[in-house]
Amino acid sequence: MRIKFLSIVAIAALMTSCSGEKPKTEVKEKAPVKKEVKAETKTEASTVDFIDDKGVGPVTSLELGELDTALAGKGKAAYKSNGCTACHKISKRFVGPALKGVTQRRSPEWIMNMIMDPEGMVANNEAARQLLAEYSAPMANQNVSEEDARAILEYFRTKN
Repeated sequence: MRIKFLSIVAIAALMTSCSGEKPKTEVKEKAPVKKEVKAETKTEASTVDFIDDKGVGPVTSLELGELDTALAGKGKAAYKSNGCTACHKISKRFVGPALKGVTQRRSPEWIMNMIMDPEGMVANNEAARQLLAEYSAPMANQNVSEEDARAILEYFRTKN
């Protein structure tokens, strides 16, 4: 008798688990996330806007002459010693943008102002705010002097 009872319980349990029906639980599907993606079109006007933008900061005018290799060497050392390599690579996007060709995309003044005061640039410059929105990581202020920022700019000029 006991065996019949256990057999019936086992068969009932087996039938319940194999019925193919799953316990009914309410599952809410997530609404699809809409991402707004701005198509970047390179027109002559938009390139000129970025190049004419000097940013916000102490550097308001800078005339570049021929490449100064000695200053570029100092800039390479300053680039490394100020920790720039933690977020920037020369030829590829990383935490921050790739720096190859940056001197063709941004004015020398903008680059130096961004290096010296990234917080001030983000607060007061649309191009800097766009970069923050794109990379979702603010540039760290490394308290770079104007002299070192100029040397780093010269180093960037070697990477076009």
